[in-house]
Parts: sequence; structure tokens; C-alpha cells
Amino acid sequence: MFEAGTKMKAELGAENVYDFSLGNPNLEPPEHFYEVISRIAGDRTPGSHAYMPNAGYPAVRQKVAAHVSSVQGVEVTEQETIMTVGAAGALNIVLKAIVNPGSEVIVPTPYFVEYDFYLDNHGGKVTRVPTRDDFGLDVDAVLEAIGPQTVAVLINSPNNPTGALYSAEELDQLGQGLTQAGERLGRAIYLICDEPYRDIVFDGLEVPSLLAAYQHSILATSFSKNISLPGERIGYVVVHPEIEDKPHLVAGMTLANRILGYVNAPALMQRVVAELLGHTSDVSLYAAKRQAICQVLEEAGFEFVKPKGAFYVFPKSPIEDDVAFVRAAQEENLLLVPGSGFIGPGHFRVAFCCDDATIERSAGAFKRVRERF
Repeated sequence: MFEAGTKMKAELGAENVYDFSLGNPNLEPPEHFYEVISRIAGDRTPGSHAYMPNAGYPAVRQKVAAHVSSVQGVEVTEQETIMTVGAAGALNIVLKAIVNPGSEVIVPTPYFVEYDFYLDNHGGKVTRVPTRDDFGLDVDAVLEAIGPQTVAVLINSPNNPTGALYSAEELDQLGQGLTQAGERLGRAIYLICDEPYRDIVFDGLEVPSLLAAYQHSILATSFSKNISLPGERIGYVVVHPEIEDKPHLVAGMTLANRILGYVNAPALMQRVVAELLGHTSDVSLYAAKRQAICQVLEEAGFEFVKPKGAFYVFPKSPIEDDVAFVRAAQEENLLLVPGSGFIGPGHFRVAFCCDDATIERSAGAFKRVRERF
């Protein structure tokens, strides 16, 4: 869809194409980013661009750990923190460390389908479980799916593609259930949360603490969405300080950073983000975009759950074949993504991280394609 959009914009003019296909933040990084990166890029201290420990600069990890401790309400140190090449790199080093061939990881649907490929990289398999009608976490379904090969549960909250936000109650119930399941199996089942949208939530909601909910939890995140740096590929992993077999787990992830080819997270960006912890792009602008796109969809007659976080809406397709619907939308110069691509058939994803004019001008196109069905 991204490539199709580029071609259509060249042919028709960008103002005549309504591109909601890619979750590429359209907000610029906070102003402080430009001051910090300019200053650090000009630093000629010898060794500034050399290798460092594969887990990242110790001083950067200390700052990240202090930030995570304040946000999560659980004290972590640099010993539980690894700097990574984005959240994708974070998830891959986690899975490399814990997955054996045939291991299974439970993932609630719909989800970012690249999780399948990350698992395949390391010989693992996905066990899919449904969420509730409002895309909330179905804890019972997750726990019922646990089998002898289950090594972890992987969640994403706030969620791509639905914008769902899992509650503290859901996380607590899941943590209690995983504790009991681990006791039956005689080993810990890890709970991994992919959290790059943590700072993008609406209506005064807060993202509950993963680390407070479960002892064997692993947090993977990036700076791609909250400060609009997806192309800089910088993120981190934090493990619970009391996680089972912590020394081997952290050592395994640190080694994976190297042997998967990342070696270490980008040196320049490690130093930059260490000074941006707690800073975000203006989330109020995403809130306004959410309101605008929801109004467009509602007036066009689509059924959807209003997202609580991230910058996506996941409406129901007016026909069962969501791929056919998305193709029809393309005829109206609307670029959407079929829900099937997120293991959410019968829906389509709208990424509203675009300019306001695109949302406003798209209203007629959404109405026309809805009227066709």
C-alpha cells in the first residue's frame, strides 16, 4: 500500500490521495531533540563513535533504568536494561534468548503480524487467541491456550492495529494466571509487552505498569512513536529485576544483540535519547486527529470501537471480504490496510497519523465507498 500510494500521489497529486496506510508519525520530534542532537553530533571527544558494551553505554542504561523505574513503579537498574535497534530489535533479541525450535508464544489477535516472522526467525511458532468484541484482553482465552511448549505471552498495549489499551485489572489477572501456569509446568512463562505507543493515550487514561503486574515480565519499546524517531532505530529492553534466571536471560539477550547483527544500538542515538527521556511529541495533536477521523467514519456509516491509544482505528468492513473492500476504497483514492493483514479479518485499519487536511478531504471518499456496499 505504501508503494501504491507513492505511485498514486505522483500520478494524481498528493492532495488527491487519502493515505491512511502506514503508521509513520507525521508529527515532528519535540524541539528539544534538535538542540540535543546538534550538540552531541558536534562533540569530538575521542571514541564517541566507537564500539561500546553490546548492551549499550552504561551511563545511558542507568538513565533509561531510572526513567523506567519512575514510570513502572518497580526499581530497575542498568543491569536489567539493554539498548536495542528499535522495538523490532528488542523483540528479536528477547525471542532469540528464550525460544527453542518448536517453542510457542501466545499472541492475542489482531496484532502486528511481523511478530510471526520474528518468531520464525528463531524457530518458534505463534499460538493465536481472540480478544473480546471491544478488543480488550480475553485473559481466560490466553490461559486456556497455554501448553507444554508455551514459553511466553506477547502483548501490545496500546495496540496496533486496534488502539486498545489493556487495563491494570486485565494485566493483574493475566499475571496471576501465568504464575499458576508456571507452577504447574515447573518453569516461568514470560510476559512480553511491546510498548512503543505507551505515551500516546487519550481521555486522561494511563497505561498500567507491566512490571508491577507480573514477576516474569519483559518490556520492549522504542522511541519511534512517542518522539517520532522511527527511522533512527533506537529502543530498549527492560526485564523485571526478580525475573527467573535473570543473569542467563540478560546475558543471552546481550549476546543476541551481537550475533543477530545489530552488535549494539546506534551510538549517537543512545546519547541523544538519554537526554529526551520523558519528552514526547504533542499528543494533543493526535487526540484531535482521532476525533476528526472518528467523526468522518461515523458520518460515513462505519462501525468501530473508538481507540484509547496509539494512532489507529480498526473499523468493521461493510463486507466480509476486507481485502475486496480495501481494493474498492483504493478506487476512491483511499489507501487503507485490510484487517486480514493483522489477523483481524472483516476489518480494516486506518492510520490517522497524517496531516489534518488528508482527514478532512477524505470524508467524501469514505462516504462514497461505504455507499457502494
